[in-house]
Amino acid sequence: QLQLVESGGGSVHSGGSLTLSCVVSGPNSNTYGIGWFRQAPGKEREGVSCLSATDGGTFYDEFVEGRFSVSRDNAKKTVYLRMNSLKPEDTAVYYCAARQFTSAHALCITAGHIEYWGKGTLVTVSS
Repeated sequence: QLQLVESGGGSVHSGGSLTLSCVVSGPNSNTYGIGWFRQAPGKEREGVSCLSATDGGTFYDEFVEGRFSVSRDNAKKTVYLRMNSLKPEDTAVYYCAARQFTSAHALCITAGHIEYWGKGTLVTVSS
């Protein structure tokens, strides 16, 4: 059983930056790909940045590519999401999620196959 705990959310002005952290604990945690998803009020949850444990590949949604960066520190069992040039439309609850044996792209686009979810952290970007 994996546990994922997010932190680092908060309120920033447009153009600001935040770094989210996801601590992943449990058996064989390093074998799970980790994705960052977000859900804005009234919208479906969407994958924004994902990192595969299978091949180390990354995937970014078109709306965040070039602004967000996902990375992993296996020694600290932590996955980070660095978010730069934040926009009001980035406002959402951000969740980290885990799934084994998948590409980064598949991890991000098939939320229904996620095995474990964190509880989320709120990011608010004001104009």
